[in-house]
Amino acid sequence: STMLPLLLLLLPAAHGIAHLAYRPALTKEPQLEGVKTASTFVVDQPRCVFQNYSNAVIWLVVALNQAASSFNNSAGPGTSETAFQRFPDPVRAYMTLNVTLGSYPCPKPDGDIAVLRVGSETSCIQDDTRPTCNGPLPHPGPYRVKFLALEGSVPVAETAWSVPITLREAKPTSTISTTGSGHSADMIAITTILSILFAILLAGLVAMLFFWGSDSCGSSSTFSKPESVTVRRYNTHHVYDQPAARL
Repeated sequence: STMLPLLLLLLPAAHGIAHLAYRPALTKEPQLEGVKTASTFVVDQPRCVFQNYSNAVIWLVVALNQAASSFNNSAGPGTSETAFQRFPDPVRAYMTLNVTLGSYPCPKPDGDIAVLRVGSETSCIQDDTRPTCNGPLPHPGPYRVKFLALEGSVPVAETAWSVPITLREAKPTSTISTTGSGHSADMIAITTILSILFAILLAGLVAMLFFWGSDSCGSSSTFSKPESVTVRRYNTHHVYDQPAARL
């Protein structure tokens, strides 16, 4: 009688885990920018992949490239063995972004952007009560990811591992060249000097035009003094009535 419960517990393990042909990959959504940053990357959601496991919870497993092949599927999520806060040392792979199958509807509705951004949470980085935190990735990697379906604590299906994913590497501040800013300062100085010289030249030209205009107006407004008109006076010879000629 004591053997029956033990056999029931061992039955799922004996049945084995289903290996699905799906391989996670970086998204190719054309309208999505920042597919890879210095601490995050974006993969497509596994739509129409786990439709035969309606009672399962689907987890994303994030592992260092060299640790992917040795990941133990029976390692429970939310434990110190798979906690994000202990990644990447001593934990070499952690589990995050758990959802039920309803979160991955099949087929994908038109207009949906069906992606997952790995590394997008910052509030739980140091929170040990959130071992499944989807926190920023600590270095460029490379990393590999896969999806794992659990029914209770039993793994029932998994995808293949992705190809290695290497993040963008931020340049150290000491390696950033300041030559460009020097050239910019030189260009600003040259532009300022040229602007001043142009203003002086323009002011001189305006003054010259003003003086030329003044001379031109002066010559056109000078009138020669008109000759004085001499009016001769004539004495009018009065005509007197002559006495009538004597007859």
